[in-house]
Amino acid sequence: MTPENSAVAKSSAASGTPSSSLKRIVAASLVGTTIEWYDFFLYGSAAALVFNKLFFPESDPLVGTLLAFLTYAVGFAARPIGALVFGHYGDKIGRKKLLVLSLMMMGGATFAIGLLPTHSAIGSSAAVLLTTLRLVQGFALGGEWGGAVLLVSEHGDAKRRGFWASWPQTGAPAGQLLATAVLAILTAVLSDAAFMSWGWRVPFLLSGVLVGIGLWIRLAVDESPVFKEARARAEARKAEARKVTGEHQVEKMPLVAVLRFHWKDVLIAMGARMAENISFYVITAFILVYATNELKLSQQTALNAVLIASAVHFAVIPAWGALSDRLGRRPVYLLGAVGTGLWVFPFFQLLDTRSFGAIVLAVMVGLVLHGAMYAPQAAFFSELFATRLRYSGASIGAQFSSVAAGAPAPMIATALLADYGTSTPISLYVIGAALLTVVAILCAKETKSRDLTRIGEDDAVAAPAGETVPSAADRTRKAVQP
Repeated sequence: MTPENSAVAKSSAASGTPSSSLKRIVAASLVGTTIEWYDFFLYGSAAALVFNKLFFPESDPLVGTLLAFLTYAVGFAARPIGALVFGHYGDKIGRKKLLVLSLMMMGGATFAIGLLPTHSAIGSSAAVLLTTLRLVQGFALGGEWGGAVLLVSEHGDAKRRGFWASWPQTGAPAGQLLATAVLAILTAVLSDAAFMSWGWRVPFLLSGVLVGIGLWIRLAVDESPVFKEARARAEARKAEARKVTGEHQVEKMPLVAVLRFHWKDVLIAMGARMAENISFYVITAFILVYATNELKLSQQTALNAVLIASAVHFAVIPAWGALSDRLGRRPVYLLGAVGTGLWVFPFFQLLDTRSFGAIVLAVMVGLVLHGAMYAPQAAFFSELFATRLRYSGASIGAQFSSVAAGAPAPMIATALLADYGTSTPISLYVIGAALLTVVAILCAKETKSRDLTRIGEDDAVAAPAGETVPSAADRTRKAVQP
C-alpha cells in the first residue's frame, strides 16, 4: 500500500465521525459563533441606539446615526482581510487553531469597547478608538464563519450535512437574541440617563465572560478529519514526486488557486449572499432607526420585536437545513430569495401600522425567509471548493460580498429614508438584491450529493513507476479542480 493509499484508508475511517463526537463539534461551533455574533450585533444595536449621542454628539441626530453606522460598516470592510488571512492559514495549518484565535480577538475587542471613554471625555479621539476596535471585530469575524461551518461540514456525512452545518448558522440569531435581550433588559430596568451614562457598557463587558466559556468548549474539539486527509494526501504526493523526480513540489497559495480555478464559485457565493446579507441587516439593524425616528416608537418596542423574531429565526434554521438535504441547496435557497423580494413591501406596511403584533409578524416572516437562504449556505459554500482551498474559498466568497451587501445596508436604507421620506426606495433596494441572488443560484449546480473528500482529489495521484510524472503546475491544477 502506497503512503497516499494508507493515508486515505486511515482518514476514511476517521471521517465516520461518531454521533457523540459530531454533536460536540456542533456545540463548540455553535457556542463560538453565538459569542462572535453577539459581539458583532451588539455593536450594530448600540450604533442605532446610543453611539450617535456618545461618540458623535455634535451632529444632527440622523447624521449622527449615519456616522455611527459608518463605524459599524468599517467592521465589514475588515472582514475580507480576515477572510484572506484566516483562510490562508486555515487551509495550511487547520481549522481549529484559527477558530480559537478569532474568538480571542473578537472578545478582546468587544470587552475593550465597554471600557472606552466617550466624546465628552476625550473628544474626537473616542470615535477613532471605537473605529479601530470595530476593525478588529470585523477582521476576527471574517475568519470565524468559514472555520466554524467547515469544522462541522467536514466532520459530518453527506446525507445530513445541510442539517448539521446549519447549526453554526444559528449562532447568528442566537447572538442577535442574546445581544437584543441584554439591551432590552437594560433599557427596561434603567432610566434613559443611567443607560446612556454606564448601562450601555454592561453588554460589552459581559463578552469577557462569554469568551472564556467559548474557549473552554472550543479547545476540547478535534481537527477536521477531512482536512487531515487532504493534508496527508498532499504530503504523500510531495513525497512521491521527490522519489521519482528528485524535485520538491511547491503548491500554490490557497488564495492564488482559488482565484484561478474557483473564480466562478466565488462569484456564485458572493451573489448568493446579496439578498441574505442585505435583508438581514435591514430587518434587524435598520428597523431600530425606522421604528424610533420615522414611526416615533420606543426603543423597547423595536428591540422586543427583534427579540421575539430572533427566537423563531433560531428555531427554523435547522429545519431549513434539513429540508436542503432532501430537496437540495438550490431550491431552498431560491425559495428564501424570492420570498424575501416578495415580502419587503408587506414588511414595511406592517411596520407602518405601529401595532406591536404587526411589527413582530413583519420581522418574524422576514427572518424565516432569510433562514431559507442562511441555513443551506454553510453546506452549499463548503461543497463548492476543494478541501485544500475550502477555508479560503468559502471565506472569500462569503466575506467579500459583505462589503457590498451587509456593510452599507443600514446606511443606504437610512440615507434613502432621509432623502425620500418613504420606505418604497428601501423596498426596491432589497428587491434588487433578491434578483441578484436568484441569478447567482440559477447559475450554480446542485451540490448536496458531493463528497467533500473527493472534490479536487480524484486526479491528484502519483504516476506509477516508469511513467511520466506531471509537472508541479499540472498536478496542482488537477488537485484543485472539482
